[in-house]
Amino acid sequence: MTDPTDFEKRTQEVLEDSVARLDGHTRSRLTQARHAALAQLEQPARYWWRSYVPAGAAAAVAVLAVVMWSDPSTQPPANPGEDLELLADSDAPDFVDDGDDLEFYEWAAGEVES
Repeated sequence: MTDPTDFEKRTQEVLEDSVARLDGHTRSRLTQARHAALAQLEQPARYWWRSYVPAGAAAAVAVLAVVMWSDPSTQPPANPGEDLELLADSDAPDFVDDGDDLEFYEWAAGEVES
């Protein structure tokens, strides 16, 4: 190991001086916190599986994307405007030719426009 530089020596001196100026109660609390942190490192992680949840979610999204991309039945229509054109067509559809529910369709068209 290399010898410490002047900067490292000075930093260590400043830290030791600041520790020497601490009261006993603060030193005790810092020591207890240090021991508690080290004890946590020694304990095995109970919930190790939680670290894999984000990766599992990302993998599930990727699989879903591949399935949807490769299955043409789950894809949206190539031209969604076509469906809107059929719905917004001002000509009456064939099923209205008999005129039984013409008032209803006129009312529905008026509701859509307003």
